[in-house]
Amino acid sequence: MDAAELTGRARTHVVDIAELTCAVHKHALAPFLNMRRAALREGIDLSIASGFRDFDRQLALWNEKWSGVRALYDAAGQPLAAKSLAPPARVEAILLWSALPGASRHHWGTDLDLIDRVPVAAGHRLRLTPDEYDVGGPFEPLAAWLDRHAARFGFFRPFRGVLSGVQAEPWHYSFAPVAESARRSLTQALLGEAIAAAPMMGKDVVLERLDDWHARFVRSVDLP
Repeated sequence: MDAAELTGRARTHVVDIAELTCAVHKHALAPFLNMRRAALREGIDLSIASGFRDFDRQLALWNEKWSGVRALYDAAGQPLAAKSLAPPARVEAILLWSALPGASRHHWGTDLDLIDRVPVAAGHRLRLTPDEYDVGGPFEPLAAWLDRHAARFGFFRPFRGVLSGVQAEPWHYSFAPVAESARRSLTQALLGEAIAAAPMMGKDVVLERLDDWHARFVRSVDLP
């Protein structure tokens, strides 16, 4: 991927899945569809709640969280008042659950937030929270199935709460054959250029400590 693709400012590397109203990296499409077919045979309607996400969408999410328009949560999932936090603490709080614009793995089209459409069709209101995938949650069978089978299709969980600064996300799976190359290619310099040119709230605070944020929240992931 080139710099624009790595930072979500281009979509030349992704293809649309009309049935699921999302886009994924062109090399992740066949492996995902094979995994979806395997899950369907076991009664799981594997779907994508979020696939490719461009820079502008990630920027909007960031600015909404920075300004308090969108809810902000601590590591335990408890709500925070964004405007009560000092700027560096606000950056830390956002990064627990959301990536910097230009640094989201969703920019690559390799990373997918996975759900089972069966509980959703039965009336479950999707929140993408850890309890939904835990014991007793509507996506417990999906989580167990992915734990057993995702790796053979090339997918892994980059955020398991071990090495990455991002909180554990049991819904977030990454296509390793492409994502690992992208992770190594997304340097601090490339990310800084994308952020510097954007109308991003808190930009000066982020750029001042970008080496730290990049090391903890971009370069460090829980490898397969």
